[in-house]
Amino acid sequence: MLRAPALLLVFLALVTQVSSNMEDDRMSITRATGSSAVIPCDLPTQSIQYIHWYKFQEGTVPRRLLYYDVSSSKVVLEPGISPGKYHGYEGTDRMYKFVISNLQESDSGAYRCAVWENAGWKKIFGKATELIVAPPDRDLDTDMSPKPTMFLPSITEIKRDNTGTYLCLLENFFPHVIKVYWREKGGNRVLPSQEGNTLKTADTYMKFSWLTVSGKSMGKEHMCIVKHEKNKRDRNQEILFPSVNEGIDSTVEDLSLLGSKNNFVTTTKPPNDGLKDKKKQVPVGNSTKACLKDENNTLQLQLMNTSAYYTYLLLLVKSTVYFVIITSCMFRTGLWGNQKSS
Repeated sequence: MLRAPALLLVFLALVTQVSSNMEDDRMSITRATGSSAVIPCDLPTQSIQYIHWYKFQEGTVPRRLLYYDVSSSKVVLEPGISPGKYHGYEGTDRMYKFVISNLQESDSGAYRCAVWENAGWKKIFGKATELIVAPPDRDLDTDMSPKPTMFLPSITEIKRDNTGTYLCLLENFFPHVIKVYWREKGGNRVLPSQEGNTLKTADTYMKFSWLTVSGKSMGKEHMCIVKHEKNKRDRNQEILFPSVNEGIDSTVEDLSLLGSKNNFVTTTKPPNDGLKDKKKQVPVGNSTKACLKDENNTLQLQLMNTSAYYTYLLLLVKSTVYFVIITSCMFRTGLWGNQKSS
């Protein structure tokens, strides 16, 4: 039977996508049914006469909803749109805003502003704002921020490949819009990393992201940065990982405490939420040791549950494929028999 870490990596290989920059830096807004949403335009609007607002939905062509005449402060709706649903105005911060009233679930989608540039021959679109209109039974007051679990590099990988892979598992968050990236502690450069697709589990979501370091970087601490609408105090989560070299000594000591041959160590200590207060930072190397002493059974149960979940998922997919193949063969056999008899 595959160990939980190995099974996780097998599953991740099926849903991997490269994430090396922050181009898809869209934001999300979650609102209740019947409420209103205000979406700002992030484009420079100096010397602009008209601002256009578009709605993007998967499977449909983009639709312009209205344009705003800056000189006259007038909103012009597209044909077929009921008055009172959409509105535009200039805010006190000199940013132009788009308002959607009496929200329904069908209003969910991505919204973008656009302006004409360079004498009116090129239209420039702003960043997408994903609007999620929650159903009436969704409690938006509960904590729906991403809950991190940290996986440290394995001794086998370090010794064999002279590299170390950090893995950050994020669970139980809503909505689905999330951005995860990595950088060295104290650095500003976004590092090339990999991530899995955002997966739905029950009524929340989960996501993996991992970073492989080598060479001189193995002596540096790294941070997994998580951007999500529901983060506390609207700050990015900054999850601190120890250096790979430091992790080797910690892992060896932790393994002796576990009394097993597993070479994968986890901790579920909360991140520092981007705060600079050193008292609230999470030194992963030290917290791992305490976590393994006090919560050994809990961590082992978590790994077993994770392993069982993905084993069930893979078996379900496999059985579905077999069913389709067998049904297709039976259909073709029956059709061939009918042709021969006729």
